[in-house]
Amino acid sequence: MSFLRLSPEMQLRLAPWAAVALLLLIWEGTVRALGVPQYIFPGVIDTADALIQFHQPVARHAWQTFWTTVIGFAIGVVVGLLLGVIVGSSKFMYRACYPLLVAFNAIPKVAFVPILVVWFGIGTVPAIITAFLISFFPIVVNVATGLATLEPEMEDVLRVLGAKRRDVLFKVGLPRSLPYFFASLKVAITLAFVGTVVSETVASNQGIGYLMMSAGSQMRMPLVFAGLVAISVMAMVMYQFFAWIENRMTGWAHRR
Repeated sequence: MSFLRLSPEMQLRLAPWAAVALLLLIWEGTVRALGVPQYIFPGVIDTADALIQFHQPVARHAWQTFWTTVIGFAIGVVVGLLLGVIVGSSKFMYRACYPLLVAFNAIPKVAFVPILVVWFGIGTVPAIITAFLISFFPIVVNVATGLATLEPEMEDVLRVLGAKRRDVLFKVGLPRSLPYFFASLKVAITLAFVGTVVSETVASNQGIGYLMMSAGSQMRMPLVFAGLVAISVMAMVMYQFFAWIENRMTGWAHRR
């Protein structure tokens, strides 16, 4: 009842923390009520113990996964933005390239990992490329959509006023597509972590994915869940970081 007595603004601030606390209580309560062994499904306390006990290897592998993901994601942003501008600024390119992009995105990225291992060997490079391959598509689609849906009336008015095609693109099209772009960044960064971890489980000897595979093969499930927690925390932090940038850069596009 005390939560309901808080101001609406305070309730909004505390809502995520309350949801996390409720999830943890349900998690721990279910495991204890059913008596599930920790080597099958560990509880919150077992996972926290693993995080504390193995904090150094978890931190080391998490850092490896983090910077690998950031590099792959940064490449995805550059490539995705360039392709999005090219595809979205031309009806011909939109019609020609969009089906190819959709077909490429439909291929499971884990299928590329064995190929990348043959080309680059086991290690960081396949993880970076996998993070890039899985993260650039949302950026391309959103930027292209933002440019392709520019109102024809607005473009006609600008042309009448003497604006060239380049002026329409850089002064109206790109600023208008910023909300689409930042929305895609929040999706792409979480997908980039997925790509990195998938590659690390198959073709790496370091990173959270490798740690989870090693721990899983030894039936050390609390350590596996500790790795999942580390991935979730990193993804949420990066998501909130881009949400903060979005709020600062495109606050004009959001209804308060």
